[in-house]
Amino acid sequence: MKYVVMIGDGMADRPRPELAGKTPLEAAFTPNMDKLAREGMVGMAHTLPDGLPTGSDVANLSILGYDPHKYYTGRAPFEAASMGLRLRPGDVAFRCNLVTLRFNEDKSRAWMEDHGAGQISSEEGRELIEDLNRDLKMDGISFHPGVSYRNIMLWPNGRADCDCTPPHDILGREITDFLPQGAGGEFLRALMHGSVDVLERHPINKKRMAEGKRPANSIWLWGQGMKPELPPFEKLYGLRGGMISAVDLTKGIAVSAGLSVINVPGATGYLDTNYAGKAESALRALEELDLVYIHVEAPDEASHEGNLREKIEAIERFDNLVVGTVLRGIRELGDFRLLVMPDHATPLEVRTHTQEPVPFAVYDGTERDFSRASGYSEAIASVKNKIEIKDASKLMGQFIKGEF
Repeated sequence: MKYVVMIGDGMADRPRPELAGKTPLEAAFTPNMDKLAREGMVGMAHTLPDGLPTGSDVANLSILGYDPHKYYTGRAPFEAASMGLRLRPGDVAFRCNLVTLRFNEDKSRAWMEDHGAGQISSEEGRELIEDLNRDLKMDGISFHPGVSYRNIMLWPNGRADCDCTPPHDILGREITDFLPQGAGGEFLRALMHGSVDVLERHPINKKRMAEGKRPANSIWLWGQGMKPELPPFEKLYGLRGGMISAVDLTKGIAVSAGLSVINVPGATGYLDTNYAGKAESALRALEELDLVYIHVEAPDEASHEGNLREKIEAIERFDNLVVGTVLRGIRELGDFRLLVMPDHATPLEVRTHTQEPVPFAVYDGTERDFSRASGYSEAIASVKNKIEIKDASKLMGQFIKGEF
């Protein structure tokens, strides 16, 4: 048996007035996901448990079968693991976004304009991070470049219990009430303030502004935690697994869980990502592995940008080039089981993650003896067959065993 999990990050949404009350998932042309729902089964899963951040870290950890109440220590340690950073006892990793702040004239107030600094390139981001390492030397901290705006800061013997807010949760809002608070907050605020002095005058940002692009004029620290300890996925489920993703977060979860990380050329994390390459790489990897987890970031990025057109386009490309490619090629490998779902909802109206349950579809190519769903959407999955999984960390085990 071969297994493929396909995640359209942030794909779920709420009804939109400009779509005549449809969600982007309902409005998009998704014949392949509709086929999985019609000929398989659909349901709803709660991927974000109470008391934890409403983030992709918690959601993907849950879907992979790890109870986040037990194993979650923070987002940044997983990203650090993906980057090959070794956290020592006492080290605290922070996600370090390059962001665009909009200041008033005397810089006494600032607003979060863009949590990703205009989707800054990895090459530009690397140079900015290297210069922060040179110019912001405080208490042994170090900055480490990642993909685009997503970077890591390590704080030796730091504080993991401070209160930090994800920047994508405060788009368009004044930042004063959302700066780090509590233990270690003053130190973190000083770092963020100091980064403005370094970044605003940087040649890269001057060039970006001259080209009409948003500058990366500050860092934003959040998602902190210490090294997590996950039992190997193969030990839990008896399967050799792999991860295909463009972002360090899901790659880092894979590293921590002992999954193989399968890198795909052209995988960007945005609308222009190599969708088909991800699916084709998954099919090739299944010649050796038992399970491949394909993560596509693009719908979530469009949601954070509040871009309805790009969200629908990302969903349609995901359906056509990922789900469709896997569906056409998987039969050659023998018996199979497919799972498709978002990790969480990212409604365009709020431009951030929300806790509502998300639709999933499971398909194994066999005939079912119950009435079929008419397609794949939030509304259909919420009522069809009344399948609701309250704890998504149980979903992986049920999926593997076929217990639906």
